[in-house]
Amino acid sequence: MTSATEISDRIIEAVMAQKLAPGARLGEQQLAMLFDCSRTIVREALTRLAARGIVTVSSRRGWYLIEPSLDEAREAFEARRVIEMGLIRCTTSVSKPAIKLLKSHLAKEKAAIKGDDVGLRSFLLGDFHVCLAECLGNTLLADTLRDFTARTTLIAMLYQSSHDAAHSCAEHAEIVAALERGEWAKAEQIMQRHIGNVQDALKLQPPGGDPLAELRKALKPLKEGGGDGSMESVAQPLHTRSASKPSDDSSTYLRSLL
Repeated sequence: MTSATEISDRIIEAVMAQKLAPGARLGEQQLAMLFDCSRTIVREALTRLAARGIVTVSSRRGWYLIEPSLDEAREAFEARRVIEMGLIRCTTSVSKPAIKLLKSHLAKEKAAIKGDDVGLRSFLLGDFHVCLAECLGNTLLADTLRDFTARTTLIAMLYQSSHDAAHSCAEHAEIVAALERGEWAKAEQIMQRHIGNVQDALKLQPPGGDPLAELRKALKPLKEGGGDGSMESVAQPLHTRSASKPSDDSSTYLRSLL
């Protein structure tokens, strides 16, 4: 029978591979059927993920993956800066086997970028940071980074990241090269730049911006936003639009776990 740990690990992997979207519903019964276990075990797995800040629960709606707010997104990246830069700063040596493992991971990243498996590419790019923590000898921070990486993956999906995968991989390679040369300060500097680039690629509203900008634009009187005032320049009336209601059925996502 599948354990709660295995279920939570598979959900984290699916998030990092962008197979589960922010706000996806995680039905207890569906998961129990997919993993051939009891709902009690599923509930234990989801409770652990809730404690780690990956899922949330509502008494009426059930379990869902988080949908981070703008403030939570910024806090997540700040936390990653503190953890990952601090991890490198405390490094005094990196063993040859560790460098070899990091280079092997980079090779997998490059191969995935050339291929068409977007899920594998996303997972490997995020897992690099977990692998780096493990190679630097801190398994506790590796576990922490796995959760933060999953969280920032959800953020990237929610806020439509435009960060280029090849560019991300190239920055990873720069970090490993600096570590191999023993240039700790350089590696830390590259890591800071890398996390900043990933964050900058998100469509986050800058602090102090108008939180009602999109709603204000949508509700602007037609005579002000129509240009020449003709009906052709006016948005299509709401009652004639075909709205696509998001499905609450997450079976498509959940099947990808298996």
